[in-house]
Amino acid sequence: MVRIAIFLTILLAALVYALRKGGGPERAMALILIAMAVADQVLHQFIPPTFTSVDAGHLAIDLAAAAASVTLALTAYRFWPMLAAVLQLLPLMAHVGKAADMSVHPVAYLTMQVAASWLLPPLLVFATWRHQKRVRANGSDRSWLGSSRRSRPKIANS
Repeated sequence: MVRIAIFLTILLAALVYALRKGGGPERAMALILIAMAVADQVLHQFIPPTFTSVDAGHLAIDLAAAAASVTLALTAYRFWPMLAAVLQLLPLMAHVGKAADMSVHPVAYLTMQVAASWLLPPLLVFATWRHQKRVRANGSDRSWLGSSRRSRPKIANS
C-alpha cells in the first residue's frame, strides 16, 4: 500500500507541474495519465484485480492509453512522446505474454503491467522542465508538427 501512495504522490506532482507549466504535448500526456488513473479506479470499484488470467479491464485501459500515446508521439513536435508511447506499449506485451502462457505467475504479470508506469511521471517532469527551458531561451516552444514556430505573420497595411 505504501508503494501505491508513493507512486500516486509522484504522479500527482508530475501532473500538476505539467498542467501548469507544460506545453500542449505535456498537458496532453498529463490528461492521458489522469484518464488512466480514473479508469483504473473505476475498474477496481467493480472488478477486483486477480492477475491469474488475462485482465480484460486493464487490457482495455492499456490499449486506450497506448493508442493515445502513439497518437501524441506522431503529432507532437517533441522526442519524448516516443519514449512515453513505448512505455505505454510495454504493458500490452504483458497481456500478450499472459495470453500466450497462462502459467505466468500472477506477481510477474502484475509487475510487467505496472513497472513501466513508474517511469512516466519522471519523464513528464523532465519534458515539462525542458519545455520551460526552451520557452525561457527562445520566447516560445513549438508544440505540434505542422504548427509554426513563430506567431502569425503580420500583414502590412497597403
